[in-house]
Amino acid sequence: MGNFAHDTGEGSISAYHREHGGDLIWEIGSGYFGCRTADGFFDAEKFSAQAASPQVKMIEIKLSQGAKPGHGGVLPGAKVTPEIAQTRGVPEGEDCVSPAAHSAFSTPAGLVEFIVRLRALSGGKPVGFKLCIGHPWEWFAIAKAMVAADTYPDFIVVDGSEGGTGAAPVEFSDHVGMPLREGLRLVHNTMVGIGKRDQISIGASGKIVSGFDIARAIALGANWCNSARGFMFALGCIQSRSCHTDHCPTGVATQDPIRQRALVVPDKAVRVRNFHHETVEALSELVGAAGMTHPREIKPDHIMVRTAEGVAVPLATILPTLAAGVLLQPEKLAELPEPFCSYWNKSSALSFALQ
Repeated sequence: MGNFAHDTGEGSISAYHREHGGDLIWEIGSGYFGCRTADGFFDAEKFSAQAASPQVKMIEIKLSQGAKPGHGGVLPGAKVTPEIAQTRGVPEGEDCVSPAAHSAFSTPAGLVEFIVRLRALSGGKPVGFKLCIGHPWEWFAIAKAMVAADTYPDFIVVDGSEGGTGAAPVEFSDHVGMPLREGLRLVHNTMVGIGKRDQISIGASGKIVSGFDIARAIALGANWCNSARGFMFALGCIQSRSCHTDHCPTGVATQDPIRQRALVVPDKAVRVRNFHHETVEALSELVGAAGMTHPREIKPDHIMVRTAEGVAVPLATILPTLAAGVLLQPEKLAELPEPFCSYWNKSSALSFALQ
């Protein structure tokens, strides 16, 4: 109805994703749902079969999510229905675990090799990864692994720590991970610094709800934006933070047949379609009002921010910016802004640890 693409989430491709033939970004998390062996490891044959679907337009490796980076998760056995078990390739009625880390790789270089492998197994479809930035040296290690192998993802999705789920531990949702604006700019600058920004598209997610949210993310370096929260609101989510209890009061996150009745699909489908259409329309109006013809023209100069002193200044005047290729020039590193001058040389393509 809305004619927009849909990220599957880590739970794999369901019959409902396929029903109307919409474009999919297949997200593959640490549980390898939809492409896993019986004991939870990556299954190349199952992956190839799923990725061959013409609906699958992109493959996204999920390293971490903003709500609880580095934590993993559990879908309680009571919520693992026959449909979910079949979709994920897990036993019905048993706890379904998403480990905190991937088993297919354990180093930055291993991640790059996994990207190459998935690209080959999918017949050359675009492959990238999603992460919420944690320690800067972990991200720099990934960038160094790309440079060392001269191999790059087609895209990177930056998730902000403000991304949410009612199933996240409050310590993680409040204190772990980098907010979207800082993480997005760090990833953008790093790609500029290694001279590959034009080659790699960057997506952004993390409280992206309004047209202005999209405009601001583009100004910071995003090529496109993903939204989960806005669509959840359109479905009826009231942020009751009971996602993990099976007692969601609006029927969005429950397998309880009675509670599910609150989610009336024909009505909610129209609301979701309208939310997407009107949000894009709002962005269009902002772009036109600023004298531009396309969102890609939005630059940091177009966004005004207020400093701690209360003075309104263009975002461009206070935003950290790197010159193209500067991270490949060792003699220039000491002149770069933080965290590059402190941590670029303390990262390694062979380990996520601080060197």
